[in-house]
Amino acid sequence: MALKANALVILLVGVTKSLHSPMYFFLSQLSLSEILFTSNIVPSMLWLILKERGKVSIARCLSQFYLLGVPTIAQCLLLGAMSFDRYVAICRPLHYATIMTFTHQLQMVTFCWLFGFSLALCVYILLSKLTFCGPNTINHFYCDVAPLLKLSCSSTSYIELVTAVLTFPILLSPFMFIIVTYISIIRAILKISSSTGRHKAFSTCSSHLIIVCMYYGTLSSIYIFPPRENSINLNKGLSVLYTLVTPLLNPLIYSLRNQDIRGAIFKHIQYLRL
Repeated sequence: MALKANALVILLVGVTKSLHSPMYFFLSQLSLSEILFTSNIVPSMLWLILKERGKVSIARCLSQFYLLGVPTIAQCLLLGAMSFDRYVAICRPLHYATIMTFTHQLQMVTFCWLFGFSLALCVYILLSKLTFCGPNTINHFYCDVAPLLKLSCSSTSYIELVTAVLTFPILLSPFMFIIVTYISIIRAILKISSSTGRHKAFSTCSSHLIIVCMYYGTLSSIYIFPPRENSINLNKGLSVLYTLVTPLLNPLIYSLRNQDIRGAIFKHIQYLRL
């Protein structure tokens, strides 16, 4: 369901001319990152549930972590790019066409993905240098950095320091940027005299705000404020929410709350019936 919902968003944005705008272009990239989440984590998780056990090589485990880290970092930055798009549309509408050009959109998206590939690669290289000679059972359903560090026989203080230094800027910097932009957006919306105009402006931002709260809420619970050792099951539950439930809900939230996407869906359904 998550794969179909996100693939549908990408397809609609690609084939519907009315959705060829920066907001929906960023949304399609967000859906692409969600597809990487689900296709990387969920198949192996379902296999473990069916077989009640499973084996994975160290190389494959590190690769799974890398493919998880890339969309995680990219999605944080994409959410920031989407908030910047809403800021320009509402606070500087007369300059929107000159600021949010297609070239600028491509540059922003390229930066998000390259930054994700680069930073995840740095942590991947550090993890690949660790020695694993002791326990070989991961108390998790995918290869995340914390369970891997617990299995290492090498000293992990350096990599723990590096990941901590990287995690806070990656998560907090886009989040603080989103907060600052939305403070300006709310101020601009409150200055609109028409209640209809205020409602329309708020409706264009509400879906993005819901997704930001869901994504950063679960992400911060796992990586910034991780549960204690005796609540590892809570960590697993939050991980399911972060890697499966959120990727499923994101496209549903946008399609249910966005009139343009609903209109595009109904239009193509009618076309297929004809």
